[in-house]
Amino acid sequence: MRKDYRGVHDLDESWLVDGWESLLRRWMHDAVAASVVEPNAMVLGTVDERGWPATRTVLCKGVTEEGITFYTNYDSDKARQLAATPHASATFTWPLIGRQVTLRGVVRKVSVEQTAEYWGTRPRGSQLGAWASQQSRPAGGRDDLERALAQVSARFGDGPVPVPPNWGGYLLRPGSVEFWQGRANRMHNRIRTTMDATGRWSAVRLQP
Repeated sequence: MRKDYRGVHDLDESWLVDGWESLLRRWMHDAVAASVVEPNAMVLGTVDERGWPATRTVLCKGVTEEGITFYTNYDSDKARQLAATPHASATFTWPLIGRQVTLRGVVRKVSVEQTAEYWGTRPRGSQLGAWASQQSRPAGGRDDLERALAQVSARFGDGPVPVPPNWGGYLLRPGSVEFWQGRANRMHNRIRTTMDATGRWSAVRLQP
C-alpha cells in the first residue's frame, strides 16, 4: 500500500513569490486536466465544544487572494463549531497527481449578497435539498428524507427557490498555506508560506 511518487519539476520556493493563490489555482487546474473526481473537494477541520477535532469533506466554491469559500447550513455541526471557534483547516488532496495543499486560518461568514449570487448558480435539485435537509440532525430513515424533499418540491412548484434563511457561505482566510508534492523514496517536497504581522507572506521549505 505504498506509492512511489515521480515527477519532472520539483516544487520550489520561487513558485510562491506571487503568493499562494496562483499556485493553488494552477494545481487545481492540473487536477481537473488529470480527470480527478471532485478536484475542488477539501477536508475541512474544525473543533467541537469538547475540544475534539472534527473533519468532513466539503466543496470549495471560490478561490481569491482573500481565501477560499464554501457554503453550508448555518445550523449544521460545522457552523456551530465555527461560531464558537472561528478557525479552521482545509486540505485538498490529489493522490492521482501526487499533490496536497493545506490552508489554516480564520473563518467568517460571507455577505448575504455573495451567498445569493452563488445560490443562483446551484442546480435546482441542490437548492431544494438545502431546504429539505436539517443538516446534522438525526433522521428517522431514508423515507423521511425523501418525504421532506417531496414536500419542499411541492411547496415551491415551478417557481424560484429562494436562499434558506439558515444557509450561506464562509470565507477561510489563511494565515498559513502548505504545499506538498510527492517524490521518490518518501523525500517529498513541502513548502509552507505564512503571513506575518504586516501582512507579508514568506515561504520556508520543510523536511518531509
